[in-house]
This record gives sequence, C-alpha cells and structure tokens, in this order.
Amino acid sequence: MKITKNVNGNIATIALEGRLDTTTAPELEKELKGVIESADALTLDFGSLDYISSAGLRVLLSAHKAMSKKGGMKVVNVNELVREVFDVTGFSDILTIE
Repeated sequence: MKITKNVNGNIATIALEGRLDTTTAPELEKELKGVIESADALTLDFGSLDYISSAGLRVLLSAHKAMSKKGGMKVVNVNELVREVFDVTGFSDILTIE
C-alpha cells in the first residue's frame, strides 16, 4: 500500500493506494498517530484504495474516535467494493463518507 500525506496547517489529508489489510494496517496506524496529534481535521482519500479488511476497519475506527474529539474525520472517493464493506459492517453509519 502507498500512503501519501499532505498537511496544510492543522488540516491533514491522507491518500491510500492499494490494499488496507493485516499487513498494511500497522503502516497506516503509524502515520495516523502523528497526524492525529497535530491535526484538527483529517480527510482520508480512498480514491485508489482497492480493498479494506477488518484490520483496516479497526484503524479507521480508532482514528475516528480520536478525531471526533477534535475537528472530525471524513472519508472521500470511496469505491463500490469498499463502500459495500462499510455498509455491511455498519461503518457507513459511523464514518462521514463523501
């Protein structure tokens, strides 16, 4: 998985490319820890994300909880496959998806 991070003041955008699974979730978790400490708002761009597993969902839930105490987190450019995972798991009701 490729992670691209862009921080503009206190607003962070992280774009993911590839698969967010058991192997790559720790990578994203590490990136998010630094961002969550300094950012007030977080956007996750899933435009090039092909797959998400339960390990990836766990990382998203943790980030969502941390960012909800600040300016919030949103997920953008979600493809049909990932959206279906969000719908089946109930994450569509938890996350802000645009």
